[in-house]
Amino acid sequence: MAPAFGQGLPTLDTVPKAYSHEFRAELLYDLCAALVHEGLGGPEAWRKCDESAQVFAQRAIMESIGEERWNLLQRNVEYHLTVSNVSELYGDEALLGNGRLAVTIECSGCGFLKIGPAVTALEEEAEGLGAAFYWTLTYALYRVMRIYNHDDALQYEERMHEYAQDDEENREQYEFPEVENALPECIRKMLTHDNHCEFTRNARRVLNRHRDGRYRSWIQRLRKIQQLSRVRLPTDVHFREDGGYDTIPLPSLMVAFKEHDAIVACFDEESNYMLEGSAEPTVGVVFSPRKPEEVRRAIRVVARFVALNCTLFQLVEELQEWEKRHAGTDLDRGEPSLRAA
Repeated sequence: MAPAFGQGLPTLDTVPKAYSHEFRAELLYDLCAALVHEGLGGPEAWRKCDESAQVFAQRAIMESIGEERWNLLQRNVEYHLTVSNVSELYGDEALLGNGRLAVTIECSGCGFLKIGPAVTALEEEAEGLGAAFYWTLTYALYRVMRIYNHDDALQYEERMHEYAQDDEENREQYEFPEVENALPECIRKMLTHDNHCEFTRNARRVLNRHRDGRYRSWIQRLRKIQQLSRVRLPTDVHFREDGGYDTIPLPSLMVAFKEHDAIVACFDEESNYMLEGSAEPTVGVVFSPRKPEEVRRAIRVVARFVALNCTLFQLVEELQEWEKRHAGTDLDRGEPSLRAA
């Protein structure tokens, strides 16, 4: 799935979703019944699956996502959706018990958004428009997924300076990425902006002023991402507090301004260590297939996450195509670790 970075969800033939082998049979049938009750699958689908409960559940979930949206995600990112009656507990699998299941989405290869050319074009259209677009997108994504951007790179650079200070013998050998100098001026000057609420209001006004302008399609997609992100998609407390994971979820998206800028360099360094421990799932919902309200909640969470990601990667692909048309150059598809290929 792929442009140089990416995440993905599988097709019906290569479904990287999993159902734990420890699934008790009655739980699996309860899940199938719950899916049918919510309009996902039916008698005809059951016959096509040779009456296999596991295949039926997989197909029902896949078909609810839709092939077109699934393929969009596969081109850009590596997501893995799992339904199981076990969860990781301090490195080991532990039964959830009480007839409960967990649906999780994990990211093993993040998407990539090179946003610099778009920010430049928007700033040329109107001063402040590029910054408004970037920060509005950033704050919306912060609410629903982990992303790697200038802020993470700045923190990495700060840690490198601290390491150098503590390492007198090898201090001269340290190299620093100078992240702030690599940022567009319109982004850099906002790093010290104290009044977040005032900036948000101003950004909203600037975007509204240009919503029917030359870049209206970008702004429309941004607005949809904003709307979908207003309802947070919290991972169940079972994963946050009781899962025994080593770290927070892996990034779902890496945002840089150029193909090989300081942010990319920092990400490539940090990604060498991101897979060393166990990371929390990007999305994790525990539910009982015998409780319709819990089933509907799990379906809503997954559906909203998929919808937001589809809108996000539609924007990513639109910006890529726009850059190709206006810059006349293909994107460099490097494959550093953790970027989906």
